[in-house]
Amino acid sequence: MEIRPILSTLRRHKTAAALIVVEIALACAIICNALFIVSQRWESLRETSGVAEHELVTLYLTGVGKHANPNAISQEDLAALRAVPGVTQVAIVNQLPFRRGSNNSSLAVKPDQQIPTLSAAMYTGDEGAVRTLGLNVIAGRDFNPDEYLDWSELMTQLGTSSGVPARTLSLIVSREAAEKLFPGESAVGKQVYMANIPLMIVGVVERLRRPNLMANNTSYSMLMPLRQNYTSGGYYVLRVKDPAQRAQVLHDAVDAINRVNPNRLVMQQKTFDEWRTDYFSDDRDMMGLLITLCVALLLVTALGIIGLASFWVAQRTRQIGVRRALGATKGQILRYFQTENFLLVTLGIALGMGLAYALNQLLMRQYELPRLPLLYLPIGALVLWLLGQASVLWPARRAAAVPPAIATRSA
Repeated sequence: MEIRPILSTLRRHKTAAALIVVEIALACAIICNALFIVSQRWESLRETSGVAEHELVTLYLTGVGKHANPNAISQEDLAALRAVPGVTQVAIVNQLPFRRGSNNSSLAVKPDQQIPTLSAAMYTGDEGAVRTLGLNVIAGRDFNPDEYLDWSELMTQLGTSSGVPARTLSLIVSREAAEKLFPGESAVGKQVYMANIPLMIVGVVERLRRPNLMANNTSYSMLMPLRQNYTSGGYYVLRVKDPAQRAQVLHDAVDAINRVNPNRLVMQQKTFDEWRTDYFSDDRDMMGLLITLCVALLLVTALGIIGLASFWVAQRTRQIGVRRALGATKGQILRYFQTENFLLVTLGIALGMGLAYALNQLLMRQYELPRLPLLYLPIGALVLWLLGQASVLWPARRAAAVPPAIATRSA
């Protein structure tokens, strides 16, 4: 089909054509970036933690008044919780994946290293923490019984003149952290340093995510064999045999805690899945908002194309009739309007790609969003091309259906 007559017609309707081009350009820019953000949030929703998510329930307590020996009371709590029907493992840890806050520390491979090798989430857990969390040890081993230390005892040792523990503490790290610390080597048996504190890596787990996902690498984490109690920020984590019984286990666990010492408050009692759901609630809301925005933009763009094409069909009824009288087929009339729309959409997409890149640069500066992958530009273009052709089809069919006799009589 000849493009020159179409371009000539469009030059006579510059304002209307320009409005459609701008509308398509804005839609392209916004949709490309919105789809990118939605895909990022979707990847976050699929993020795995490395723990037995569907088998874990948690309790968080706070004391009422003073307790003479919170360590001893916590041990009584653990014994009572192990006796709860359906519980297979119990431990006290300082934090869990998919939480808003995070306890982190730097690790280095040399004691005098100026810039640490990495920053890792610092998990602490008592005996059985690895089994309770369901961590998969892929190298080395779990902690030995004699490697555990009370948190209060460690703080006392760090407060001495030497400022280091009496013995080298053991450490389990995630696979990603091990590869970063000792690329191409086995990390098991290697010594690392947390400030001036020497640590010995005894094991590597396949995965243990940070509590939050805001860090540059969410997979750098470590686990230290430290016992905490309910007054020092420790979470009671219970692993259940049957995930379907988690609600009942939580109810029975609270009763067991109250029987040990009723002078405490259970501040939180949740399954791990509930923690995960709460953590990603903002991501799901953002995905819903952006998807709704994309649908609304596509709808407005489609209505704009339909409205403009319908106006042009009504305005060109005589010309269409003349072409039909001169032998133009319905298919040729249909292709004319589809080609005209394709040119407008293509011009809008070309401008929209530049706007999409500029918008992404703004988001990168303001919100630290990653660079927009080029893949999203052709995806956005394809969506708008298909939308344009679908939107113009009804007005174009109306134009193709104009009888030559009626068109000529309207002259």
